[in-house]
Amino acid sequence: MKRQVVLIISLVAGLIAAILTRAYLTVKENEIKAEKARLVKKYGTIDVLAFARDVPSGAVLAKSDLGVKTVPAIGMRGQALTKDDLDIVIGRKTTVGHKALEVVFWSDIEGGNPREKGLSADVKRQMRAMSINVSGAASVSGMVKPNDHVDVIGTFNFPDDDGKIKRGDPVTCTILQNVLVLATGKDTSKTLSRELGMVGGSNYSTVTLEVTPREAEMLAFAEQIKGRLILTLRNRTDTSSEKELPQIDYLKIRQEMEELNLKRQQKIGGR
Repeated sequence: MKRQVVLIISLVAGLIAAILTRAYLTVKENEIKAEKARLVKKYGTIDVLAFARDVPSGAVLAKSDLGVKTVPAIGMRGQALTKDDLDIVIGRKTTVGHKALEVVFWSDIEGGNPREKGLSADVKRQMRAMSINVSGAASVSGMVKPNDHVDVIGTFNFPDDDGKIKRGDPVTCTILQNVLVLATGKDTSKTLSRELGMVGGSNYSTVTLEVTPREAEMLAFAEQIKGRLILTLRNRTDTSSEKELPQIDYLKIRQEMEELNLKRQQKIGGR
C-alpha cells in the first residue's frame, strides 16, 4: 500500500512538473510571438532567402538548397539576400556552415554582394574587421587568401613582477583559432573574383581578419607590445578547436619535443 502511495505521489508530481513546464514554454512562445508582431508592425516584413536544409561550409549552392522566408525587416535590408538575388547566388560557395531555415546573408557567401564594393558589406553583424601586420613567412609565404581560415599565434616578451620586459625570455601562444580572412592587403574576395579569377598575388604586408570586439582589443594590445604575430592556414572545412594549448618557451620545447614527434609519427602512420 505504501509503495502504491509513493508511486501515485511521484506520478502526480511528474504531471504537475509537466504542466508547469508547458505553461512556462507557452508563456515564452507568446512573448516571442508578441515581440515578433511588434517588430513587424514597426518595421514591416521582407521576403528573404533561407537555407532549405543543412548546408556545410564551402558548399556550392543549388536552387534546391534555398527557399523564401518572411521575417521582420529590421537589420535585413542590404544584409540578407532576397528572392531577387536567387539567380546571382546559385553556383556560389558558402563561407561557413548553416542549419535549415537560417537566413542567408551576403557575408555567408564567398565573394559577398557583387553590387557592393566596400569591405564593410562583408563584415558580419556584431563582428569587426581588423588588419594586422604580417611578413611573407608570417602569412604562410603569402599564400593566405581572402575567405581562408587561420589561427593567430603570437610571440611576446612578457614583463616580470616589477613590470620590466625581460628581453631574453620570449613566450609563444595561440591567441585566436579559426579566424576568417576578409582581405590580404587591398584584395578582398570580391576584387579577386572580379579581377583575377580568385588567383591573387602574394605581395602584401597586412591581413584583415574578422574578429569580435574583444578579440580586436587582444590583437591591438599584442601589436602594441611589439609582439610578433604569425598565421597558420587551416583547411576550410576544419572547424575544430584545440583546448588548453600551453604557452611555449625554450624549456617547454626541450621537455616536449620528443613526445610531440612521437605523436606526430603515430598520427601519420594512422592515416
